[in-house]
Amino acid sequence: MWPLQTLDVAEVRRAGIAPVPFRQFVLKVHSRCNLACTYCYVYRGADESWRDRPARVPEDVVARTAERIAEHARTHNLSAVHVNLHGGEPLLAGPAPLVGYTETVRREVRARVPECQVHASVQTNATLLTETAVATLADAGIRIGVSLDGGTAALNHRRVGHNGRPSWPAATRGLRHLARRPEAYAGVLCTIDLASDPVEVYESLAALEPPSMDLLLPHANWSAPPPGKPAGRAPARGGATPYADWLIRAFDRWFEETAGAPPVRLFAEIAGLLLGLPSGAEAVGTSPVAAVVIDTDGAIEQVDSLKTAYEGAPATGLDVFRNAFDDALDHPGVVARQLGRDALAPTCGTCPVVDVCGAGNYAHRYLAGQGFRNPSVYCADLEKLIRHVASRLRDAAGQMS
Repeated sequence: MWPLQTLDVAEVRRAGIAPVPFRQFVLKVHSRCNLACTYCYVYRGADESWRDRPARVPEDVVARTAERIAEHARTHNLSAVHVNLHGGEPLLAGPAPLVGYTETVRREVRARVPECQVHASVQTNATLLTETAVATLADAGIRIGVSLDGGTAALNHRRVGHNGRPSWPAATRGLRHLARRPEAYAGVLCTIDLASDPVEVYESLAALEPPSMDLLLPHANWSAPPPGKPAGRAPARGGATPYADWLIRAFDRWFEETAGAPPVRLFAEIAGLLLGLPSGAEAVGTSPVAAVVIDTDGAIEQVDSLKTAYEGAPATGLDVFRNAFDDALDHPGVVARQLGRDALAPTCGTCPVVDVCGAGNYAHRYLAGQGFRNPSVYCADLEKLIRHVASRLRDAAGQMS
C-alpha cells in the first residue's frame, strides 16, 4: 500500500526535497473519554490501540516529550511551537496536571531555545469545564477549544455519555464558564451531520460567540464511507454531493453575514487558496503536514484521523525514549504528506481545482489494498463546494468594481 510499501524516501531526499519540521505537537494526556459519541473515530474506528495504552500519560513520557520538542526546536531554529493537549477527554486528567505538562514543555524549550515561543491549547467536550478549571487553564495561558455538533441540545443528540444520557447540559455549563474568560476561548469544532440543518448549526454555534469555528467532514474513506456515500473503488470524478450541498447552505449563510460573523476555517481556507494564499489546514490545500502525535505511552504517531483506515495506520514504530522527532520526518507516511501535488493520485493532477482541494484530508483518501494515493472520498463534494465559493467571490468582486 502507498506510501508505506512503495514510497522511496531515500530517493525523495536525493531529489533535494527536504523535510519540513514539526511545529504542532499533539500530546495525548488521557486516552479515555467520558462520552460515547456515536460517530467517534477514535473509539469506534478501525484502530483500537488505545486499549493497550496508559489511560493517563506518565510523567516520564511528558518529561521526555518536552526534551524532544526542545531538541527539535533547536535543531530547526523554530521561533514558535504549538502544544495541543488532547485525548480522549484531556480534562479527565484534571486542569492542574495539564498546566504542569505545559510548564514542563515551556521550561525545556526556554532552556534550549530561549527565543522560541510555546503556545498551548486543549481540545475538550466542555462537560468538565468548571469555573476553577477554566480559570486554571486561562491563567496558565492555555487556550480552550470545544467540540460540539451545534449550539442546541437537539443538535448534540449524538454526543452522549456511556450511560446514554445527553452531554448538552454539562457542556452548556462549561460554555458559560468559558464565556467569562474570552481570552482563553480558542473556538469550536463541529463534525457535520447530514441530518442536521446547516443554517441552524451555523447560527446556533455563532450564537455561542466563538472566536472561530470549523465545520469538519466526518472521518471516513473509500472502504469505510461516510453516511450518504456508497462503498466502492475510488472513481475518477463525479458522484453524489450531499456534503457539498450541506456546506454550501452553511457557506451562503456565513458569507452573507454583514458583521460579526466568526471565521469558519474551512470556508476561509478555501477562499484564501482561491486568492493564492497558502493553506494552513489539512482539510484542503497542499501545504506540508507539520503536526505529530505523542501518545500516552510515548509512541510517536501520525495524526489520529488515520485510525479510521486500519489497525495501526497512525503508527510509526518510533517513540520519544528512543527517537528524535527528526526520525519521524523520514517516515513514509509523513514524507507523503509533505510532497504536495507529487503525492496525489493521477486523477487529482488533471483536476482544475487541485491546488485548492489538495485531494482533501489525507485520511479520507484511503482504499483497502491500495493505500492513500486516491482522491478523497469527498472528491465530488469538495469540487462542488470550491466552485461555489469561487463563484460567490467573483460575484462579490464584480459588485465592488
